[in-house]
Amino acid sequence: MKLVVDRDVLAEAVTWAVRGLSNRPPVPVLAGVLLDANDEGLTLSAFDYEVSAKVTVDAQVDEPGQVLVLGRLLAEISRSLPNKPVTVNADGHKVEVTCGSSRFSLQQMPTADYPTLPTAPEPTGSIAGDVFTQAVSQVAIAADKSDTLPILTGVRMQIEGDKLSLLATDRYRLALRELTWNPTASDASQVALIPARTLSDTAKALGASGAVQIALGSAAGGEGLVGFEAGQRRTTTRLLDGEYPKVTSIFPTSVDSVSVIETAALTEAVKRVSLVAERNTPVRLRFSEGQVAIEAGQGDDAQASEAVEATLTGPELEIAFNPQFLLDGLGALGTSYARMSFTQPSRPAVLSGQAEADGDADESYRYVLMPVRFAS
Repeated sequence: MKLVVDRDVLAEAVTWAVRGLSNRPPVPVLAGVLLDANDEGLTLSAFDYEVSAKVTVDAQVDEPGQVLVLGRLLAEISRSLPNKPVTVNADGHKVEVTCGSSRFSLQQMPTADYPTLPTAPEPTGSIAGDVFTQAVSQVAIAADKSDTLPILTGVRMQIEGDKLSLLATDRYRLALRELTWNPTASDASQVALIPARTLSDTAKALGASGAVQIALGSAAGGEGLVGFEAGQRRTTTRLLDGEYPKVTSIFPTSVDSVSVIETAALTEAVKRVSLVAERNTPVRLRFSEGQVAIEAGQGDDAQASEAVEATLTGPELEIAFNPQFLLDGLGALGTSYARMSFTQPSRPAVLSGQAEADGDADESYRYVLMPVRFAS
């Protein structure tokens, strides 16, 4: 195999292909990236039996061929090369990477031992890349980061016709984003549980590529798969197995108080006040007509307080939240104003966005926060 490829093109493609590879794979070949040079250009593939990635880029192919080399090493090398054309040449058991006066020699790995990448299911529909990226980032923050309950580390994707919803929870908060998309069939109806971390990485990587195609289905062996494709980039991941808890019942059916606050002002105030909040201690929010007072710390500990202008409809109340969970929700809104809806201090609160202070709430994204009990 011998080819010439643009340095930036190679670096970007290798970095994307190997982004999910483990530093300690169970089988040595799973640390590799497969380079396949043919008439269509250069195709790079990576697979660890859970996540697969495949990308095709333009390259001047002088001699077609296929080689397998350490993926992360090739990514580091390609990013460090000078801004000149890169020549990749397979010679015996080595792969020579040359760029200007820089020359690297990589050991070839046995391609015969490399697993075949799964075939993605047929496309279920498509969605604008920027919309997909934002929606995933808004929801993935609420997925569980531990493996105590593996099913909660996923994002539940539900498709009903042209409606697509994403849902995640770690038992202390819940995020739901509902949006419209372009299904291949008007009667499409499917549910999938996708690992949140993989979904988040995929959305960030594909979001700038225009429309993203989503494909839900089963692999040849029967395991559930989801595939994503944008431009020349294609990836699949296995779905999580299990029944997701029916957490939508957490959404309050009635509201007693509603407060609207400028998102940026509330965010900055919570950041400042929470500086004195020790680990696992909450910030307290006291809502009254015209303002919300934010406080943290008590007794002999460091204390802080700040007031932010706010409107309140309904009874006054005091409620406490984990400061980081609150900040995550505020950061995900993407709107100028935050709308907080309450029933009572011991019940979940709902955070949603609002474009204007006196406008209508945008409930396409809702973030539910469980309150923290605190001493009166």
